[in-house]
Amino acid sequence: MKKIGVLTSGGDAPGMNAAVRAAVRKGISLGMDVYGIERGYAGLLDGDIKKMEWKSVGDILQRGGTILRTARSERFNTQEGEAHAAMMLDTFGIEGLVVIGGDGSFRGGLALAEKGIQVMGVPGTIDNDLGYTDYTIGFDTAVNTVLSLVSNIRDTASAHERTTIVEVMGRHCGDIALHAGLGGGADVILVPEVPLDINLVCRKVLRGQQSGKLHSIIIKAEGVEMSANELAKIVEERTGREARAVVPAHIQRGGTPSGRDRCLASLMATKAVQLLYNDESSKGIGICGSEIVAYDLAEALQIKRDFGQDIYDLAEVLS
Repeated sequence: MKKIGVLTSGGDAPGMNAAVRAAVRKGISLGMDVYGIERGYAGLLDGDIKKMEWKSVGDILQRGGTILRTARSERFNTQEGEAHAAMMLDTFGIEGLVVIGGDGSFRGGLALAEKGIQVMGVPGTIDNDLGYTDYTIGFDTAVNTVLSLVSNIRDTASAHERTTIVEVMGRHCGDIALHAGLGGGADVILVPEVPLDINLVCRKVLRGQQSGKLHSIIIKAEGVEMSANELAKIVEERTGREARAVVPAHIQRGGTPSGRDRCLASLMATKAVQLLYNDESSKGIGICGSEIVAYDLAEALQIKRDFGQDIYDLAEVLS
């Protein structure tokens, strides 16, 4: 394989730039031409494609976001769009594609794989919601961002003796809330994988008040059925203590990627390019334990994520 493309798609995640850097430089080191596709599948449809050089990815390892930019494309999600994207790759002579993104990005890659393009999926999403890999690129940074916010919130919550509900990202997956809740010492962790019991939440807050705690921290995943503001209103009514909702939203996606995310991105993207060079069939790249692994792309998308019940139970004990 002599020509490959790389794109970032869907929501941005800290570490995407590290993955782009690794893909470009690994490809060049193997004697391949590497093309950057801007704005994900939208840019692919528009032919927004440029050849990348070694220096093209200099000084980006530590930067959040993605230099290739990203977008969501309704045009691509049609049979006509998929066919046009495959034709555009053929026009540029691109034989293989590294797709850096989440579940939706991988499904787009699978559609291209079914049209004969060799696609390697590198999991770049803060949600950590792909079941075939232990961790996705950006998750560690997002958790650390939330932990920093929780530390600041705890200071002001104690000063005002209030309950704070922090709503974090993750869509239908509660991993950010789960890990940030354990690491941040949250009194209550609410995730979509566990049914919401508002009475239990209020009892925990009251128990904390009665033990002399000056504040309560509730970390709630966005996929939980009740909004942070609705929850704050109910908790305040039932406990008699002021409650506030904090929604950091896209703050969780930005910022300098952690060392772990930089290394993970570099290892995964390098693996993806090596597999393309070896003319392997389409794969989803991941990590299991300490090993970088590759699953058939279609099979990878079928693997369901296991909820970290042991982490959840431990957080319950420690809170």
